[in-house]
Amino acid sequence: MRGLLILWLAAALCGSPAAAAEARDSRFAGWTAAIVQADWRDGRGRPIEAFDNARRDLVDAFVRAGFARETMVDYSLRTDPPQQALQGLRDAAARGTRGCLLYFTSHGAPDHMVFGEAQMTPDVMANLVRRTCAARPTVVIVSACYSGQFVNALEGPNRMVLTAARRDRTSFGCGADERYPWFDGCVLEALPAAADFLALAAGARACVARKEAEAGVALPSEPQLFVGAEMQLRLPTLRFERPGP
Repeated sequence: MRGLLILWLAAALCGSPAAAAEARDSRFAGWTAAIVQADWRDGRGRPIEAFDNARRDLVDAFVRAGFARETMVDYSLRTDPPQQALQGLRDAAARGTRGCLLYFTSHGAPDHMVFGEAQMTPDVMANLVRRTCAARPTVVIVSACYSGQFVNALEGPNRMVLTAARRDRTSFGCGADERYPWFDGCVLEALPAAADFLALAAGARACVARKEAEAGVALPSEPQLFVGAEMQLRLPTLRFERPGP
């Protein structure tokens, strides 16, 4: 499966130079955004709605925060083949060339994230992000168990990486009775009040800690955050939009 995924990446990510995106009155004008729901099942393989709900509502939330729908794509690998999602990401990157927001929500194992019927390993994700976003300011959010494994592979001066858990910890909320995975729900809870991505990360991490304490979780997930040197200076200037009165 991993070999097939690498072939899909190679086919999807080679293309013509990116075109300029339409200007919007937003600090995120010209940014590519992608929300990818890479699984749709619970731990026993039964279909659940939590991941679908998260993808749908994250799209709406980030549009309200200032991301243009014209340069945003969202995919459910429940219905969209991985190669179609990767091609769509390439097409979106050709329309939005100023920055990247990539958000993945899925299940994870200690050495990979579920990517449809395939696997996304840290090295494959690093290749995807590098070839799609290059030197643009880039925010990568990975919502999955063991997602801290992606931090080292994705680190860079132009990167912010936020994960739902440490590399050796699970995350929670992927059952049939949950509206969202807990981490995704916490991002949605924190985003309306957050001024920027740094505040969003702080709010989401605090929300996860609160939920886990209330549930009596013995080994908390401990979401991880990395911010590169360039992004430390840039992120405070990238403020989210807020609807007018």
